[in-house]
Amino acid sequence: MKISLDWNSKMAFSGTTPSGHEIKMDAAEADGGSNSGARPTELLLNAVAGCTGIDIISILTKMRLSPTKFYMDVEGQRADDHPKKFTEIHIHYSLEGDLPEEKVVRAIQLSVDKYCSVAHSLSATIHASYSINGMETKGM
Repeated sequence: MKISLDWNSKMAFSGTTPSGHEIKMDAAEADGGSNSGARPTELLLNAVAGCTGIDIISILTKMRLSPTKFYMDVEGQRADDHPKKFTEIHIHYSLEGDLPEEKVVRAIQLSVDKYCSVAHSLSATIHASYSINGMETKGM
């Protein structure tokens, strides 16, 4: 995979993904930017969640299960010192529908432990928890 980014001004960059989608990134005004795009760290958290979400839907579909609703809440903790990398990421998966808990747990585990290339490209510890039809569960 190869991408190119263009510097637009100040701290702003834009690029086009190999699949043809435009990405805009910028720093906060306090950091010399113009706030014209997402922070790279915000995109990273979205990438982890999107990667695991795609995996989970794919796995559940292969199990012949169809969630009626699926969303994620993601929280990342960063180190205080530079490079201020993510040290821990917690993803809470909320699914609704006729979904056996053991199959949801299996899909989440397969994604986080085996398939999500984005998660495996980071050195942060990934913590997962889930709820099915609004019933909270403990973390995994």
